[in-house]
Amino acid sequence: MTTHTPHVDVHSGAHTGTTNYLNNTSGFMSWAGTLDHKRIGLMYLIGVSMAFLAGGIFALLVRLHLWSPDGALFTNEAYNQIFTLHGAFMVFLFVIPAIPASLGNMVLPLMLGAKDVALPRLNLLSFYLWVTGAALAMYSILAGGFDTGWTFYAPYSLYTNQAVISIGLGIFILGFSSIFTGLNFIVTTHKLRAPGLTWFRMPLFVWAIYATSILQVLATPVLGITVALVALERTYHIGIFDPRLGGDPVLFEHFFWFYSHPAVYIMVLPAFGIISECVSVHSRKPLFGYKMIAFSSLAIAIISFLVWGHHMFTSGQSTYAMFAFSFLTFFVAIPTAIKEFSWVATVWKGSIDLNSPMLYTLAFLIIFAIGGLTGVILGVLNVDIHLHDTYYVVAHFHYVMMGSISLAFFAGLHHWWPKMFGVMYNESLAKLACAIIFIGFNATFIPQFIMGSRGMPRRYAEYAAEYQPFHQASTIGAMILGCGVALMFGYLLASLFAGKKAMQNQWGGVTLDWMTPTPPPLENFHQTPVWRGEVYDYSTLDLRSTQTPVS
Repeated sequence: MTTHTPHVDVHSGAHTGTTNYLNNTSGFMSWAGTLDHKRIGLMYLIGVSMAFLAGGIFALLVRLHLWSPDGALFTNEAYNQIFTLHGAFMVFLFVIPAIPASLGNMVLPLMLGAKDVALPRLNLLSFYLWVTGAALAMYSILAGGFDTGWTFYAPYSLYTNQAVISIGLGIFILGFSSIFTGLNFIVTTHKLRAPGLTWFRMPLFVWAIYATSILQVLATPVLGITVALVALERTYHIGIFDPRLGGDPVLFEHFFWFYSHPAVYIMVLPAFGIISECVSVHSRKPLFGYKMIAFSSLAIAIISFLVWGHHMFTSGQSTYAMFAFSFLTFFVAIPTAIKEFSWVATVWKGSIDLNSPMLYTLAFLIIFAIGGLTGVILGVLNVDIHLHDTYYVVAHFHYVMMGSISLAFFAGLHHWWPKMFGVMYNESLAKLACAIIFIGFNATFIPQFIMGSRGMPRRYAEYAAEYQPFHQASTIGAMILGCGVALMFGYLLASLFAGKKAMQNQWGGVTLDWMTPTPPPLENFHQTPVWRGEVYDYSTLDLRSTQTPVS
């Protein structure tokens, strides 16, 4: 079913000569020193995209190496370094900052009716801290690399003679970037909402970024302290995590996962916000259960601090602690399921436009359901003992992290691309790329569920011959997935040079980000908007004052 959304024919300044944030000033220094949240968001977008491509290349190298049981390409030591680089780049340089720092920076002030974030200089500093952390990661590769796995588990991270301290310093600095971004968004949400835009009129993307920001501010310092303690331990041998000096390596796991499980939701909550926007706009329906989705974001943020121990069921915890963490693992599924059911109820009987943002959204709903249900399986104590450290965990992790979050990121990128640049990409190629990515992703990780359930350990550079068909199927799937991602980047970049003019409200959205010109001017709005009515209420949408509906 296609939508009858009225589109508008207000062309971007990039084509008509109207001044906007892209052409307001020019030259390298005008971008390097900009305080405009939209330009900072674009710089983040370029940076995290490069990190995503680098992490993807490392992943393809891992899969190619595992084509044969004895390893096809690398020594065991080189293999360890490559899969560590894949994890570190994807987690710390892409997945954590991707949506909040790029799309959040671009869209959140627009949705609030604000001229900018509350602390624009801190926003620019956050970006340069991210660049510094990325530069230290690159330096660590040149300085000998690191092969500890992206979790940097002690005591191995203490004993290896590789560049652990420099990559740890990079992660420490990336943590400050995350904290400053979170602080900025919290203050912006509290202080810069447009008149009439009360808390329960805010778009759910804002709610999701707000909940994420709370996690960033509260949880990230724990990671900073942990990597600092590893550096102190390596330098001064003071016996914190080193068992030879009376330290406890399990303490490192507690510290690391106390941050890293909330970090899972730092990654996925912004994805939930994007899906909430896309489901409503492209189904032409108000969101089902708006307040429940908003409160579930906060509930997830709170509960995420209480479940870190389910990563450590095999570490020798007490029976009672294991029961508690298992129960909380099931409990966190409740607010998550509220979101999934609310999205499905919103789509139900909607006037659905199967454009590329909506296709990525529907793909997310499928992939995230699989990732969530397999996580509940891992929360069962006796099952987790069998599946721990197998490829089943790898597949579950990627269904939640890479599959769900990346698909939501792609949905948001396609959803707001016309607003960001004033041009449209090739919709036919976008639909094709979405299909290729969806097929390639499932072809990559479904075989890993099977071989993991049969006992194939993760992180092994060599393996028993009985697992070879599954590894080869996974490698073929990874190559298909890579082709889909390459196609997506290709037509998005091509649209910047040869794309058709975008309309002001390309999809017929009803939030404030669609009420500003396309691309937005430097000050976002020519006058302060005043919000009246309810968010997501399509029945009250009045485009006549600023837009000309076309057939």
